[in-house]
Amino acid sequence: MQWQTCVLLLCVTAILADDEWREVKTSQGVVRGRKHPTEDIYTFYNIPYATAPVGVDKFKAPLHPPVWLQPYDAIDKQVVCPQPIFPFNDLQPSTLVQQESCLIANVYVPNTNKKNLSVVVYVHGGAFIMGWGEMFRATQLMNKKDIIVVTFNYRLGVHGFLCLGTEDAPGNAGMKDQVALLRWVQKNIGSFGGNPDDVTIIGYSAGSASVDLLMLSKSAEGLFHRVVPESGGNLAAFSIQRDPVEVAKTFARQLNFTNVDDIYALGEFYKTAPLELLTSDPFFDRTDSTFLFSPCVERNMGQETFLTESPLTILKNGNYKKLPVLYGFAEMEGLLRVDFFPFWKQKMNDKFSDFLPADLKFKSEEEREEVANKIKRFYFGDEPVNEGNILEYVNFFSDVIFAYPMLWATKLHAEAGNNQIYLYEYSFVDEDVPEVPHTKIRGANHCAQSMAIMDGKNMTHKDESLATPEFQKMKKTMRDIWYNFIKTGKPVPDGSSLPPWAPAGADRSPHMLLGQKIELRGVLLEERTRFWDDIYQRYYREPVPPSPASHFEL
Repeated sequence: MQWQTCVLLLCVTAILADDEWREVKTSQGVVRGRKHPTEDIYTFYNIPYATAPVGVDKFKAPLHPPVWLQPYDAIDKQVVCPQPIFPFNDLQPSTLVQQESCLIANVYVPNTNKKNLSVVVYVHGGAFIMGWGEMFRATQLMNKKDIIVVTFNYRLGVHGFLCLGTEDAPGNAGMKDQVALLRWVQKNIGSFGGNPDDVTIIGYSAGSASVDLLMLSKSAEGLFHRVVPESGGNLAAFSIQRDPVEVAKTFARQLNFTNVDDIYALGEFYKTAPLELLTSDPFFDRTDSTFLFSPCVERNMGQETFLTESPLTILKNGNYKKLPVLYGFAEMEGLLRVDFFPFWKQKMNDKFSDFLPADLKFKSEEEREEVANKIKRFYFGDEPVNEGNILEYVNFFSDVIFAYPMLWATKLHAEAGNNQIYLYEYSFVDEDVPEVPHTKIRGANHCAQSMAIMDGKNMTHKDESLATPEFQKMKKTMRDIWYNFIKTGKPVPDGSSLPPWAPAGADRSPHMLLGQKIELRGVLLEERTRFWDDIYQRYYREPVPPSPASHFEL
């Protein structure tokens, strides 16, 4: 009897062990994922989807991923790409492992035997200078067990976006990483139970700008079928370097390299500089609405490129695949800059032109100052920037960094014939949201809608059961809207209790207000948008690729 009991226990243990792990055969070899400790899903972490070139090749496109003969234990090793350390940022735990070999994917699979599940690829934010795939998680989108979620790392900052137009630094390495990830998904997601013909790409902040750019790139065409940019657009000043060689010179000078006009010497400096030096500046305190290094318009040198025309040119020509897009931002995106208010308010009063976005150009310094004064008067009237008009400070940064670029693109999409742009503004706040300094008003901060979708109470992944009942209800509504869009390409299905949601036209109407009340409204930010329409029609600065006249191959 005792031996029978032992055999029974061994069998039970074996069954439990089998349930604990799941093996999937990929094109690189077998990977072993593990059952999530609290959710009914399997997690496959740290799967190399490509290989980052190293040494003097570190700015080139990604290489093929490794292969293996023995099963690969896909466990979380907290690998991230090289990036600045933010001492004030509790999103960057000390356990993160920075390394050049950082191109890894994380796959979340529901515990089901169903096949052809919808696939969501979430692109992380962080201004193109920081972040990693697991910074936030969206497993609550998987509650119906019919969605697989993929997150991943891509190269950042100088490492990902040095753009000299040379063979060794052609540009857009970080975006080519993203394309490589999407190709990996196409090739392998079927083995996890996913449908490669049913892929939605979603991104927040710089990830939002990324998915917006991916929609315009021929290299990514056909790799996804719906797009959800959350607070960041392809026309934003921070999304595209205006003059990437000048950007490279500027940072090199900051690092005490002086021979910047010799493109060969400049390239050698970057190729041989340690990544610790190249990630020494987070670029977060720039006043021109950029973070210096970001995607670029590439010089076409006969190798695969990500982008060889400006986003504006592509949108105007309509030369891209029209897909359903769920497009929008939070009401007070400019709160991203509120911590700088004590330092910047006087600088804005002294020389407001220093705060003009980098994608504006002027014939003279006099014209620049004239336009700067016009913009300052529009937001602040004849008053100096001060505590009494801090909400206008927030509105200014909301508009120049996030809202206006996305509203401009909405108009261009509609004019190009895309009748599947679903426009929204997220304005929900509750008592947990801090008041804007010097006011009694609460506002939805940068990517607040993303935080409603993501797991946890807020940006620190606290237990969302601790959130207010109002926010818990809003999170459910937002996840339902995103789920509907992922599954159907429409955010509100027929028969829903939510208001019917029609696509936006060239007048940027209608839009859905996602707040304490959810209602369909007309033109979004009409007066502010009209104002910036006039500015950008007159003074827009197109991004340029590195000039061939100043190059010889490295």
